[in-house]
Amino acid sequence: MTRITSAGRPALSYPERGATAEGGALPAGYHHLHHRTRIGRGRAAYEAAGTAVTTLGLHRASGMRVRCDDGAVRPGSRVSIGMGWGPLRIDVPCEVIWTEYGPARTGFAYGTLSGHPEQGEESFLVRRDPDGAVWFEVTAFSRPARWYTRLAGPLVPFLQRCYARWLGRMLRRLAAAA
Repeated sequence: MTRITSAGRPALSYPERGATAEGGALPAGYHHLHHRTRIGRGRAAYEAAGTAVTTLGLHRASGMRVRCDDGAVRPGSRVSIGMGWGPLRIDVPCEVIWTEYGPARTGFAYGTLSGHPEQGEESFLVRRDPDGAVWFEVTAFSRPARWYTRLAGPLVPFLQRCYARWLGRMLRRLAAAA
């Protein structure tokens, strides 16, 4: 059943809103994902990677079908990611929970909305270290919300790790091309 907010929009499907923000422990009762990929070096790589992440260009480049309320993400933006192929494609609804646009950290997190096959939150963050190294980090917590994701069992966290690695490789290419 899809929960609806008082504004008539689907509600977040989990209570731990913002738990992927810097410094917090991820909530118990979920699968946790932490993945980090080196993207490159310097301001140009950082800016290109940050733009690709916050405009969802990275998700589009990875082969996903993306719909977003806004050009660049902001808190409250609604995002729908089309996953799968052909008749097995499903759209997964999310809401942007937090964003950060800064000189050393740029990124965002979205949380699952009612109707998503998982419950939880995922952040996509580009960092630039003081030495100029640029990193891409994916942090997530999730658990099954539908019969088919429960049935898939440990396959879902495995696929999430694979997708995080794929995004890191794609972002490295996008930043290098800028």
